[in-house]
Amino acid sequence: MSHASGQVHSASGGGIDSPSMTVSPFADPVSFEHATPPSRSENWHNVADNYQTTLSPAPHTPSSTDADANFLVPPNHAHPARLDSFSSIPNDSARNSYLASTPNTPDPSRALLNEHAVSGGDSAVDHDHLTSASPNRSRRRLWLILLGVSVALIVVVLAVVLPVVFVVVKKHRGSSGASGGSTANPHSPTGATTGGDGSSVTTADGTTFTYTNKFGGYWVDDPRDPYNNGARAQSFTPSLNETWDYTRDQTRGVNLGGWLVLEPFIVPALFEKYQNVTPNPAIPGGQAVDEWTLSVAMANDTSDGGGLGQLEDHYKTFITEQDFAKIAGAGLNWVRLPVPYWAIETWPGEPFLAKTAWKYVLLALQWARKYGLRVYLELHTAPGSQNGYNHSGRLGPINFLNGPMGIANAQRTMDYIRVLAEFISQPQYKDVVQMFGVLNEPLLGIIGRDQLERFYLQSYDMLREITGIGSGAYMVIHDGFQGLGPWKDFLPGSDRIVLDTHPYIAFGGGLNQPLDYWPTAACRAFQVNQSNVDFGITITGEFSAAINDCGLWVKGAGVQPSFGDCTQWNDWQNWTQDMKDGIKKFAMASMDAMHFPGYFFWTWKVGNSSQTGKVESPFWSYQLGLENGWIPDDPRDAVGICDTLGVQFNQPFTTQFQPWQTGGSGAGTIAATAVASLSQYPPPVISNADGPASLLPQYTSISPEPTLPVATYSAATASSGDGWADPSDTALAVAPVPGCIYPDAWNAPAASTSFVCGAAAAATPAPAPAPALSRRISM
Repeated sequence: MSHASGQVHSASGGGIDSPSMTVSPFADPVSFEHATPPSRSENWHNVADNYQTTLSPAPHTPSSTDADANFLVPPNHAHPARLDSFSSIPNDSARNSYLASTPNTPDPSRALLNEHAVSGGDSAVDHDHLTSASPNRSRRRLWLILLGVSVALIVVVLAVVLPVVFVVVKKHRGSSGASGGSTANPHSPTGATTGGDGSSVTTADGTTFTYTNKFGGYWVDDPRDPYNNGARAQSFTPSLNETWDYTRDQTRGVNLGGWLVLEPFIVPALFEKYQNVTPNPAIPGGQAVDEWTLSVAMANDTSDGGGLGQLEDHYKTFITEQDFAKIAGAGLNWVRLPVPYWAIETWPGEPFLAKTAWKYVLLALQWARKYGLRVYLELHTAPGSQNGYNHSGRLGPINFLNGPMGIANAQRTMDYIRVLAEFISQPQYKDVVQMFGVLNEPLLGIIGRDQLERFYLQSYDMLREITGIGSGAYMVIHDGFQGLGPWKDFLPGSDRIVLDTHPYIAFGGGLNQPLDYWPTAACRAFQVNQSNVDFGITITGEFSAAINDCGLWVKGAGVQPSFGDCTQWNDWQNWTQDMKDGIKKFAMASMDAMHFPGYFFWTWKVGNSSQTGKVESPFWSYQLGLENGWIPDDPRDAVGICDTLGVQFNQPFTTQFQPWQTGGSGAGTIAATAVASLSQYPPPVISNADGPASLLPQYTSISPEPTLPVATYSAATASSGDGWADPSDTALAVAPVPGCIYPDAWNAPAASTSFVCGAAAAATPAPAPAPALSRRISM
């Protein structure tokens, strides 16, 4: 693909070095048995099979100013020592050099009138002077005081009453009341389209819950304006229609792992059912260990409760709207949403439940918008597997940019990145999906640095052709488990690329340390400030509270932990207060080390085991820790923990990001020297394949590109788009060359360096034909 239109590749700058692999402070990154944890949602009442969302009308469409004006927050006071937008540490902190210019944090739940406005501030009444003053002066002062108090009370009453009256009157004005039904919003019993702490929310399936948010956040939901971005997760977090400032605003996020991409330790009940099935070529061990084998086992299960429908039942129930409300109420402001490629389509021979997960991606974006949560959406799986882990879809060999089918699988992956990019770049979604990860955790140690860098450049050029420079989501790339240092100066002058790292202690060695060892270790190992200087914006897309690999199937289905006796660590109901405090300090130390620009905990929820009826991997559930005391009630309180432990930041971030790193001046002007060695694509060399890359199997662009369906709202007055942001992007998608037979895309031997076509193919049993794809056709 040609370089992005509008980008200038200048003649200055430098390319990235290619050093040997750096070693984690805990383990060799490539030798991890598992580099992330191995390998939910209302009923789809408001989205039918054609993805149409039917909501009843409400006459008032609140703007962001409506939301602010119509909602009052009770006066629960902030931490008295909190002096900046990140933390509760004083401004003389050892790491406060990059915080000094940030504004003070707003009181997270402050009344509209401060104490001085009510009491008169410095003119407060002095009762001693009143008793000694002359009667006339006393009476005059008394009348003035009474008048002042009365005015203040009137102001308070008006501040409370007028917005309510305004909302009610505005909602019902124009309705004669003589005929027609109620115009109240069915998603709120009171008919309101906004609400804050203590408000009642009714979901699409009729479930009602109380919204709890002690941080001044409020939700916004209006069927007539379903793309209203006025919601605010917390008072100290910008609303969706306000600019996110990476030099001031801190990302405090959580992953929705195990929802749309399954992992055995997150949803053990689904896998426990299929641990002893009849072995067959697709499940040679008779055990479901990843989503591939689980899907095969479910499809073969013809009993009541069997079949692939179990997966959608899981999508509907594991994560629901209430989870999004709770995430905002926990003081978090972002969610990271892993999406499988089979949400778009599958090809013949792939057992995954096709196209169904996309319904729940749409719900996730709808709920995130409603509660003011920004979304980091990322492609979590790739055809052929980009890392061989169970959460890539299939446990086993890596066939993305590796092996004889490496190029072909990368071609398909690029198409899926394009489909997702076109969808999220629509105006209706740009303010919600503000980061886009092109691929989760490609294993660079196997794939190769040169190959992965070329793929990242191709992905970048394609994305910016769609969005234009300075517009659309930030593009996120993973460090490939090489650490952050090797990515210094990668693509200088590019437009808004974010580097993502996933530090875990649990998958390394030396785990048998006392509990108080780990907070200090996290402070020292998990810092990202040096990369903020060397590369640019660097986030921590995954981390956990795990200090060891205890927990059911954390290292994979049927795999035992290396820690040894995990009895006490799995028995979270009986953890002592000292254990909870120690784990909490480790979690908070991790948050502190990576707090700027931010982090995403893995993961929000872990499901119960069907065997024990409880969570068996407690370290990994933010929700469980929040409810039971080993996750902080206010994540902002984590900032400063490393200072208390005597760990200084090795590289305080004392400046702002370069303008081009946040879409400003110079964005899109990648130095020609930085891309000269990466311009050839596909890569000229593919690892673990016999022969030159030019002779490896490839697909051809002959098929219409699939377009993802949009959610439509019956009462909406705004367009929902058509799933494709750039109408000028009419390139075709790849498909197998007609008449040719390809090696197994998921398990081809290294010697399979060619594909059979023509007369030879006619004499060879062929697999099922390539899928018929159709752009602009609802799936």
